[in-house]
Amino acid sequence: MNGAGAVRGLRVLDLSRVLAGPFCAQMLGDHGAEVIKVEAPSGDETRRWGPPFVDDAETASAYYQGLNRNKANIVLDLRTEPAREVLHGLIARSDVVVENFKAGTMERWGLGYESRLAAEFPRLVYCRITGYGVDGPLGGLPGYDAALQAYGGLMSVNGERDGDPLRVGVPIVDITAAHQAFAGVLLALLERTVSGQGQLVEATLLDAVVSLMHPHSAAYLQSGEVPERTGAAHPTVAPYQVFRTAREGRLFVAAASDAQFAALTDVLGHSRLAREPRFRTNRDRIGNLTALLAELEPAFLARDAGELAAELVPRGVPASPVNDVAAALSAPQVLHRGMVVRDGEYRGIGVPVKLSRSSSAPARAPVPAGADTSRVLMECGYTLQDVAGLRESGALGPTEAGAGPGEANEPRAAG
Repeated sequence: MNGAGAVRGLRVLDLSRVLAGPFCAQMLGDHGAEVIKVEAPSGDETRRWGPPFVDDAETASAYYQGLNRNKANIVLDLRTEPAREVLHGLIARSDVVVENFKAGTMERWGLGYESRLAAEFPRLVYCRITGYGVDGPLGGLPGYDAALQAYGGLMSVNGERDGDPLRVGVPIVDITAAHQAFAGVLLALLERTVSGQGQLVEATLLDAVVSLMHPHSAAYLQSGEVPERTGAAHPTVAPYQVFRTAREGRLFVAAASDAQFAALTDVLGHSRLAREPRFRTNRDRIGNLTALLAELEPAFLARDAGELAAELVPRGVPASPVNDVAAALSAPQVLHRGMVVRDGEYRGIGVPVKLSRSSSAPARAPVPAGADTSRVLMECGYTLQDVAGLRESGALGPTEAGAGPGEANEPRAAG
């Protein structure tokens, strides 16, 4: 780690699988925490979510690789009592636990936060990520990103006005829950410096998706009117959308102020539009959107997307060609910001939160399931003979360096 990271010295136990939990733990690792990921003998299911895979044996997908760097890895079969005893010892050495088991799983194993761990380890910050929470009408039910996009209203506002509701093209609910869990853990650690006490951090996919719904939620709560889909356009700002161009596909433009609209029309060679009463203010433009687009769309179709963006941005008008993923990840500014990192053959997305004194930890590629089992246990005081005995009991799964067949420890509650 070279001493890098704002939370160096922090010990994190990652008991989670799939997306929100692993991503939260990875962010802590990116900022210097010592993270130990615990996998079932079958491995995190995202190891098999491909192609593409990073090895011929298909034991690690690109999906998995994107969420599990900067972690040590051990395998425990938590269906066995010896493995749960090992887990208890790992918790005893941890500052933070991140888990997304089905509600009641840890309690059934005798390791519930409220029933045992809070009293036994009062400084522990325990982060629980679930789909809907552990109580209430849907408490304890498993959560999946797309299902929560539908349940939380996000899917209803995504898509073209005359088309079907669409899933957002990335698992945005899981990603948001991961960031909220990360923030919650840091808040609890900050509070611990004052009180000396840890606490429970709860993040749910339901809360995450509802928190994402601005400005639609604010508009509905104020007006009582149900928001409708507007495609790439903004519901309350115009012009703020994607336009077809003559070359290089489509261009997104956001003229969110009257000054930006005036600059846009000037660059397009139609400055008169900014002086017309029907387009003078944003409220006027929204009220006459069909007429506005009838004026603007032919002007965009006569221009090149890249060239037009290069003229608009210096004039203070946000604009960009609609890049595909390859173009975005090779963009000079993206590379300048260090948002693509490498470790040998590993390629990953960089750390978005940058601190002036506390640099992030160097990226370390994800490791095979169980690669660090012996080392981690021996650092906890186990001898080689103890580790061999645990392996013989089945507590460590069938192998140390690869997840074998079998069921996961428990169904997850959230992605």
